[in-house]
Order: sequence, then structure tokens, then C-alpha cells
Amino acid sequence: MRIILVTGKGGVGKTTISAATALAAADRGMRTLVTSTDPAHSLADALGVELADQPLPVVPGLMGQQLDTHDALERHWGTIQEELKRVFDWGGVGGIEAEEFLVFPGMEELFALLEVNQHARSGDYDLIVVDCAPTAETLRLLSLPEVLSWYFEKVMPTQRRLMKAVRPVLSRVSALPVPGDEVFGSAITVFSRVEEVKELLGDPEVTTARLVMNPESMVIDEARRTYTYLGLFGYGVDGVVVNRVLPEEADGAYFARWREIQARHLERVDANFAEVPRLRVRLFDDEMVGVDKLRLLADELYGDRHPIEGFEAASPFEVSEDAGRVTLHLSVPFVEGGELSVKRHGRELGIGIGPYRRAFVIPDTLTRRQIESTRLHEGTLSVVFGLAS
Repeated sequence: MRIILVTGKGGVGKTTISAATALAAADRGMRTLVTSTDPAHSLADALGVELADQPLPVVPGLMGQQLDTHDALERHWGTIQEELKRVFDWGGVGGIEAEEFLVFPGMEELFALLEVNQHARSGDYDLIVVDCAPTAETLRLLSLPEVLSWYFEKVMPTQRRLMKAVRPVLSRVSALPVPGDEVFGSAITVFSRVEEVKELLGDPEVTTARLVMNPESMVIDEARRTYTYLGLFGYGVDGVVVNRVLPEEADGAYFARWREIQARHLERVDANFAEVPRLRVRLFDDEMVGVDKLRLLADELYGDRHPIEGFEAASPFEVSEDAGRVTLHLSVPFVEGGELSVKRHGRELGIGIGPYRRAFVIPDTLTRRQIESTRLHEGTLSVVFGLAS
């Protein structure tokens, strides 16, 4: 079972690449689902077929789906949201305003991933290709399981104990709605499903990301940042696709200049992403819409190469031990020292890169050790824990 998360800056052609990859895999005998978690769906347009919230056949071996993210939110968050709206109504905030407060950025897409999780565990598919939202939304989406897990593990049990203690008192002295056990039960159900998503996405043998970019300076810069942030949250990248490369037959002075510029960018891509497969596909002289056109694109993109087999990503984390000291190694390519922060809070190790933060729970065997040193060298952060006290 494999899951491929296809992402990239908006407008680079990730939906087309997602559809072509899924089609190529289905043509090679894999039971494949291509689905979109991007609220601005264009997957049906790319395939040239009608798609719905439930998987529908596209060609033999390939199913397509455009997830209704709002419907997924209602199914998984509805009970909790209604209870919280009662509290907001009591406080004088209601209607649309309350609803906006109770839907966190990225939450709709997260619950769409819960649907992907169900498909992955159903046994119906060998491959699921996920056409993700543009990179900023995708990074927020992929970090949410980590954030929500932390909330449910650290905050939720305390809140539930507190509510059990104060509910009888509050019900006598105040009209404030107090969540009942059924709300906490719904939250626990959501938590268990989020944990399943976290487990599935965090396994590099199952889930990998594939970056799509154009040979343009700003697009490559964003792909480099995405590559780093994905590593921070434990997602391995199995390859990069450079889309819309000018072909040799694009001649003349105007195109010659653009080809020269693209050549420099392609060299940069090869240098920056040397450790993963790099694929190129030319700028076609037609819109690549519909199954027949997508097969042409897939043939050029993959040739005789299988679109899934051989595309692997190792875990960005490693742990080593030497002379009694334990070192956590985290791959953080393209990071400068000023962007990086490492802090320990009790049993948690907090690592920050730019605007993103992640808290790692320190294993019991390391809780009595102090951090001796941190080092950033050639794209790898090493955190050394000293001898046990």
C-alpha cells in the first residue's frame, strides 16, 4: 500500500501531475485512487470526467474522487462544534461569527485526510495519489495531526476531569452550557482517527511526498523550503517533478533566452535535490486535459519507469549511540543557523524552523540525560544527549 502526496506552489501543474501519475500506475495494474483535498478542486477538469465525494471509475483500475471537505468537517467535527456554539451563544457570539471561530485553518482538509485514511485501510487500493492544496495549506494540513495529538494528549484529559468536577456546581449557579461526556467521547473518537492518520502519514514506507515545480527561481525557492518543512514533520520526499520545461524545438531569439534561463534553474534543481529522483516534463503545445492527453504526459514523464516502484524516501530521523551518548539526527536541508531553534521543556524537545515548530516526546531512557550540544552540519541537525545521571 502506498500513498503519494503531490504538492507544490499554486499553478505549477500538480493536479495534472497527480492525475497522470495515478493513470500511469493504474495502467501498470495497480488498484489506484486519485483524490483531491484541495477545496479549489480541478481534478475532474484535468481528467475530463465527472467526479463526486465518493470514488467513481475513471478507467479500468483507476477511481477518482473530489472530497467534499465541508461535508467531512461536518461528519467528524459536528457534535463538538455544536456544543461549542452553545457556549459562544451564551457569551453573546452567535451565527456565522461563531462558526468562523470554531473552524481552525486547515481543519476541513485535515478531516478530508481522515477519509483518505479510511480508503487506505479498506484494502481496496494499492495506491492512493492525493492532489494536495498549494504548499502553504499543505504544510499547515500535515502539521495539524501533530498539533491536535498534542492537544488531545495534554489538555483534553485535564479538561474532562475538570468538567466532571465543576459540572454539578456550574449547573446550579450559572446558565453556562457545560460539555457533557458525549462531547468528550466524540473528541476521543476524532483523536483516535487523527492518530491513525498520523501513523499512516508518518511511515515513509507507506506515505511519501512528491514535489512539483516549474523551472523558475521563486518556485524552486519555495520547493526548497517545503522540502525542509516536510522533513521537520517526518514526511519523506520521494522525488521532484520539474514541469513545463521548454522543449528543444522552441527556437528563435525569444525562446532561446528563456531556455538559457531555464537551463540554469534546472542545474540548480539537480544540485539542490541530488538525493532524490528528478523528473522533467516539457511544456506541451496543447492543454493536457483528458485521459488520452494525460497518458501522453505520463509517458514523457516516466517513460519505461514505474511511477511508484523505486521512488522511496527514508525517514528524516535517525538515532545513534556512541560511548554512552545518544544523538538524534534530523535532516533539515537548506536551513541556515539563524532559522533554527532547539529548546527542551521537560520531556519534550522543541525544534523550530522558520515559522514552524514541532515538539518531540523524549523517550524514557533520555529523560534523565541533559542535552550536551546541538550541531547543524551539511543539512543535518544533531542533538546530543549526554551520559545518564
